[in-house]
Amino acid sequence: MKLSNQGRALDNRLLAALPRAHFELLVPHLEDLSLPQGATLSEPGDEISEVLFPHDGMLSLLAVMRDGKAIETATVGREGVVGAMAGLGLYTSMVRVVVQLPMSATRIAATRFRKAVQRSDVIRDLCVNYNEVLLSQARVTAACNALHPIEARFCRWLLQSADRAGGDRIGLTQEFLAEMLGVRRTSVTEIASKIQAQGLISYSRGMITILDRKRLERRSCECFQTLLDQSEMLPPIR
Repeated sequence: MKLSNQGRALDNRLLAALPRAHFELLVPHLEDLSLPQGATLSEPGDEISEVLFPHDGMLSLLAVMRDGKAIETATVGREGVVGAMAGLGLYTSMVRVVVQLPMSATRIAATRFRKAVQRSDVIRDLCVNYNEVLLSQARVTAACNALHPIEARFCRWLLQSADRAGGDRIGLTQEFLAEMLGVRRTSVTEIASKIQAQGLISYSRGMITILDRKRLERRSCECFQTLLDQSEMLPPIR
């Protein structure tokens, strides 16, 4: 039987994995929404007013420096949640959250989510465990940014985005790619042109198409597979 207010909530893997009794604590307060690419959902220091469970697309979490420069530290798709720690009393965002790929999501007000956490150890554990996954992502991404060449990181990032987009065509501008990777736009232009000339991708008017995924995977750094493995590390929800 379909629950009222459920909408597309079960397209999110975390919500779909919740036992029914615990999921029903959230259902009356869930709302579906669509988010455009490039939208900024929060900045460091903002109060977390809602919790988002993506259905598709991807959110980027960026560390922001005092001079305004930012770099991606983690990504969240339909396997995860953004803002869940508000359920444990964390009211302030520590990162900038940007819609990396157009997406739909289910949201719930942080105040409502907090009440559900107080009644459900299962939902509380979901918050804690997924936060550990994000922290692990951030560690791997920090190491990747420091140790791996831009070209390998570029390939890794394209593969991640394609997996979240559910296809080989990804709408991305060079400016957006440069910000996510923390490099100059000219560096992205040079790498994209080189990889396109080798037949791995085609790039035109902000649209990247992966033509040879296997070769792109070989050009990517090890972090692509590491991040895939870590996204599966979330303990089973009981």
